[in-house]
Amino acid sequence: MRIAIVNDMKMAVEALRRALLSVAGYEVAWVAETGAEAVRHCAADVPDLILMDIVMPEMDGIEATRQIMAKSPCAILVVTASVTHNVSQVFQAMGAGALDAVSTPTFGDGQGDEELLRKVKTIGRLLDANGRIPRTRAAAAASKHDRWLFAIGSSTGGPAAIAKIISRLPADFSAAIVVIQHVDEKFAPGLVEWLSQQSPLPVRLAKEGDRIEQGVVLVAGTNDHLYIKPDGTLGYKVEPAATPYRPSVDVFFDSVAANWKGHCVATLLTGMGRDGAEGLLGLRKNGLFTIAQDAETCAVYGMPKAAAELNAAIKILPIDAIADSMLGYMAEHGRVRARYE
Repeated sequence: MRIAIVNDMKMAVEALRRALLSVAGYEVAWVAETGAEAVRHCAADVPDLILMDIVMPEMDGIEATRQIMAKSPCAILVVTASVTHNVSQVFQAMGAGALDAVSTPTFGDGQGDEELLRKVKTIGRLLDANGRIPRTRAAAAASKHDRWLFAIGSSTGGPAAIAKIISRLPADFSAAIVVIQHVDEKFAPGLVEWLSQQSPLPVRLAKEGDRIEQGVVLVAGTNDHLYIKPDGTLGYKVEPAATPYRPSVDVFFDSVAANWKGHCVATLLTGMGRDGAEGLLGLRKNGLFTIAQDAETCAVYGMPKAAAELNAAIKILPIDAIADSMLGYMAEHGRVRARYE
């Protein structure tokens, strides 16, 4: 795997270089000290993966990620000295197309190498056969009670897409919302905090034994898979253990089809890979309303593309139209306070 390093700190560059070169098959493609330099390098030589710092002179990692994903897309892992102190910037970068984030290993003692290499290995498994993220054009049904669930699955670019949807919902929204976003459990609390700033509804982590609650956004919060149990409560499970998609959208969508007793609108948003496509198809076959994000507004047109190829989505919509479509469907099919504007 050819991996580029973008960081203005020489010690950080050396720590990253040493960690990468300790693994057979990894090589450093190039090094850039600023975001602008990274954009230029990437235009000339697209690597398999970029380790992107956030805070840099001239152009920060957020804008560099945005420009690279629009012009020369590839996998991007945010590597920053303090993830906890840069939560907002981390999720802005993920919204622009970064896959994940990790703290910079310590130079000299190798502390942090293991976590970095684990995430690099996982991203390597997600890459397609050509080692590239696909280029996008823009950067039997359950009984129907008056209970509504809006299920959202997303990956690369997902935080920003989710924020756009939930920010358009009314404060008296009468459906429950469950979000399955591919994100390391270490960053799940930060994601919840960040989404809370965008949402008129309360946002919190889903816990084992929780019940899906009207007017509340629940976010999958561990590296295990969130699912609905037969008794209607939420739980987490390790299996399927082999899937690189954690938490898995397919696992949650399958549990909705099997165990949710009510109405449901399910949407599959931007992301690399195929997670959620089969699950969305299962929901459509069960008579539920399904939506996939369109290519033009995806950071990475992978998961929604897979859903479109399976004919799993009743509607394929730009991100700004998804909330209104959901509200309109709810207003037409149930006695709910879904304000449709």
